[in-house]
Amino acid sequence: MVLEPINEERVLIVGVELETDFIDIKDSMDELEELVYAAGGKVLGRIIQKKKSIDPAYFIGRGKAIEIKNYCEELNINTVVFNDELSGAQLRNLEDIIDKKIIDRTNLILDIFATRATSKEGKLQVKLAQLKYRLPRLVGLRDYLSREGGGIGTRGPGEQKLETDRRHIVREIKNIENALKEAKKNRDIKRKRRQKSSLPIVALVGYTNAGKSTLLNRIIEMDVEYDESKKVFEYDMFFATLDTSLRRGRLPNGQSFLITDTVGFVNKLPTHLIEAFKGTLEEIKYADLILHVVDVTNSNLDLQIQTTMDILKELDVIDKPIITVFNKIDKTDISNLVYDGKYVDKKIFISSKEGTNLDKLLKMIQDNLPIEYKDVTLLIPYDAQNLVNYFLENYKVSSVEYSANGTKIRLNISLTDYNRYSRYVIKDEII
Repeated sequence: MVLEPINEERVLIVGVELETDFIDIKDSMDELEELVYAAGGKVLGRIIQKKKSIDPAYFIGRGKAIEIKNYCEELNINTVVFNDELSGAQLRNLEDIIDKKIIDRTNLILDIFATRATSKEGKLQVKLAQLKYRLPRLVGLRDYLSREGGGIGTRGPGEQKLETDRRHIVREIKNIENALKEAKKNRDIKRKRRQKSSLPIVALVGYTNAGKSTLLNRIIEMDVEYDESKKVFEYDMFFATLDTSLRRGRLPNGQSFLITDTVGFVNKLPTHLIEAFKGTLEEIKYADLILHVVDVTNSNLDLQIQTTMDILKELDVIDKPIITVFNKIDKTDISNLVYDGKYVDKKIFISSKEGTNLDKLLKMIQDNLPIEYKDVTLLIPYDAQNLVNYFLENYKVSSVEYSANGTKIRLNISLTDYNRYSRYVIKDEII
């Protein structure tokens, strides 16, 4: 999969700084520029207006909108991206004055997701979020959806669908929601199969481009039975991957575990998008341990951490064991890191790219999984030899002996599997 800029557009980004904002406007605008780049645009300028409150008609002041119109003509700008969500009336009023395509931050993120989704479920999730976003804005969106050339903000559901009546769109939303319910049923079936294996599950969460996919690849590469075909896509760009990946890793004690990657988060992540992806994000609920990956090169660590923790709260998983993994230490001096430790308890500093401290991270995962182990000896009869393969694949087996009564294996086993296969335990050899 190669990510190339899509018909690069000339973009002006616009932000409003309110007295009540807790996020630094420069950091927020820098992030918006990264999002524009991820969507295939080129930012040629930025305008920031300080205001006490948002203008209900124009978001910014009407005079500022006229100023933006002149700015666009001077720089040959064809798209203006606002750093907040706009109402349908604000979209229409701004386009009437500026006479350029107007995109808000929400539509920009949805547009990026539309170009990145690869699985059937992922595409449906994005389409659902886009339709719910566009439904109350049909009037404001009609003008630029009809413009020639398409581009940022027009990908996903075609203009033909959006130009139909609201009842048709509501019907389509319902159909997608039903399709996603079926997809959830299939996920539940697969999850139940995984739970039968009793393998612990570790979930990677964090800000977009924090290095989750790279970390997942490094972890599975450390398994002696590493299969290169299991490698997941990684790319240095916001929202390079959307679809959840599930892979097998191995702990220092030889125990196998499952590790899942999740869609990256970002500040002001659209509510419709969180709702649409809740089915996928639900995988975090079934994890035994969460690795919160943080990019130390990002100038605002607190924004990354706060945004991720807010979403974990919304998913009701904040009470699960969490290890904060500060990644990309090869790119900065970590002695100068400043962050609010309110949400940081257990932590480790690593470089996924260089492999720094990954052995220590695996040991931390092993020590923090809420799973008990026992050193035991099992005698598996020959009519149940499939169990021998199961233990050899998922545990570090210290010895294997063959006798007239079956296969005798010594290993360190999880308490779940110990209880499940207790009938094979040689009682006087429990260590």
